[in-house]
Order: sequence, then C-alpha cells, then structure tokens
Amino acid sequence: MIATTSYSTSAKGKPMKINDLKTRMLLGLAAAVLPASLITTPALAAEWSPSKPVRFIVGFPPGGATDLVARIMQPKMSALLDKQVVVDNRPGANGTISLQIISRAEPDGQTIGMGHIGGLVISPVIQKVPYDPFKDFTYVGMLVTLQNILIVHPSVPAKNMAEFLAHAKAQQGRLNYASSGIGSPGHLSGVLLEMLTKVSLNHIPYKGGGPAITDLIAGHVPSFFAVISTAVPHVQSGKVRAIAVTGNKRAEALPDTPTVAETGVKGYLSLNWYGMVAPANTPAAIINRLNRDIVSTLKDPDVVKQLNARGIDAAPSTAAEYRAFAESERKRWLPVIKAANIQTN
Repeated sequence: MIATTSYSTSAKGKPMKINDLKTRMLLGLAAAVLPASLITTPALAAEWSPSKPVRFIVGFPPGGATDLVARIMQPKMSALLDKQVVVDNRPGANGTISLQIISRAEPDGQTIGMGHIGGLVISPVIQKVPYDPFKDFTYVGMLVTLQNILIVHPSVPAKNMAEFLAHAKAQQGRLNYASSGIGSPGHLSGVLLEMLTKVSLNHIPYKGGGPAITDLIAGHVPSFFAVISTAVPHVQSGKVRAIAVTGNKRAEALPDTPTVAETGVKGYLSLNWYGMVAPANTPAAIINRLNRDIVSTLKDPDVVKQLNARGIDAAPSTAAEYRAFAESERKRWLPVIKAANIQTN
C-alpha cells in the first residue's frame, strides 16, 4: 500500500500537513494538562548525576590535612550528589602519585581528587612529574586555604619571632627546622623566611607531617613549619609552642598567634591550599554540577565550623577562578624555588 498524506490550510493560507496539525494540537493539550516541569526541551534536559559511588582521591595518608578536609566534606557531598563519595587515599611523592591516577581516569565525573600547591605548583618545578598540571586536569573549584605555622619545642628559648630569629642567628645556620618533605609548603615557608630575614636555618625534610610532629614533641627536632591543622591540638595542649602563622590573618583556632608579617617580616605570605580537580576533557555539565555542590558544601555551617576548629578556611570558587589562582601561585613561587635551588634527591 502506498502511504498518502493529507493537507489542510493554515490561518495564513499556507498548506499544512494534517499530521503536523495533529501534533501541534496534542502538544497544546499536553501543555494545558501536564505540569510545566514535565515538559522539557533538549536544553532543559536532566542535569548530570553520578551513576555509582564517586571516588575522591587524596594524595596523603589518613590523618593529614588533605584527608581531614576530604572527610569533613564527604557526608554533605554524598547527600548532594545522591551517591556515596568514597575517600581513596593514594599517598606518595608529595601527592604526585594521586594526581597521576586522576589524570589517567575516565573523564566521566566518577573520579575526582584533591589538587594542592605541592602537586600542582611545587613538584612540577623541582622534579619530573608524570602529568602536566594545567593540560591533564579540569579544574573544578577551590576548596580551602590553610596556613602553615612555625612551632617549636618548649625547650627552645624563643616565645616570639624576634627571639626565634635571634636564636637562629646565634646558631649560625645550625638551627634545624622540620617540614613534611622537600618542596613541601612547609619547606617553602622556611625558605621564604630565610630569604626575607637573611637568617640561615637548616632544613630537615620528613616523609610527612605525622613523623615530623612526633619528633618535635619528643625533642628530636627543635622547630617545624607545620600545616596548621596538624599543629592546633598540640599547641592547645601545650606540647609545642606557636611562634607565628604564615598567612595574611590570624587563625580563628589560635587567635593569640600573630602572622609572620605582623612580627615585622614585611612581605611575608605563605598559604597552603587545596582544590578539586578532575581528568582533562571532563564535560562542562559535570564540572558545573560538581562545582555547585562543593560550593554548597563549603557554605554549610557545620562544615565551616569543623574546618575553622582546625584552622582551615573554606574558600569556594568557580572553576576558572581556581585555575587562574593556581597559575598565579606558580608564577609567585617559581623565583623562590629557583633562588633556593630546591631539588629532590
């Protein structure tokens, strides 16, 4: 049988297919009867949602600052995404192993991870890393900023920065300070202090902040540029003494501890920061959803309270702002790293 098509005439006198006319009538009826929320066009189609638990890769062991931030955010993120967010610790090589895993994952939103100053800014300058920090990732958004803090063993004859620098100067470069590793933010904090004060210190790199704080408390090393979240409980208990924080404002958790700049070291600023990254070529719809949910998470009063208690500040941003910030941090620290000739062994 040969199919035929009938025609009618539109209000303007132009022929119209009967099939088209019926379609329009049905659509009009649907619009009158169905809720508007059920009638969608391709532009208003359902947004991306994860199809299974989301893997949140962290480049340091449990108990560290990056892990702490991820686990504080985890419950709220899981609720917003309606899928469990699973924190996956992949420590090693100052966080570069975890970033390599993220860079090689499928760009489907199911694998995200922690991007940080160590892995995105410092390590690519001082050693060969298996990824390009700006080509192999899609930046999702900034998460938090946190200061480092100079802390000393109670036996050190210094209760403020002036006394610490005087003691260091008397030691003629022999006063040791610990950091969580070569090229770590704590290491750079110490290098910057040396550059701006012309006082020499002796760097002792540890394999993480945990071993360093243990040795400081035991008196095996006299001072430590620590991530503030690691130091707060021990400062509050009196096991160590705080000299100064490295940011541009005092930490809420330690309001009596001044900034390094406040103590008279002009131009001093050394911030640690964490953000969220995804594999390169992750679609914009996925990035937009993830960004929206991390911003909501970091504005949640309970999340903010938990972060502040450990000296950490929520700092949500757009994806573009996070990438631009990381690029500016690279430009700021590159001269310091080169001037100090920081290299891995």
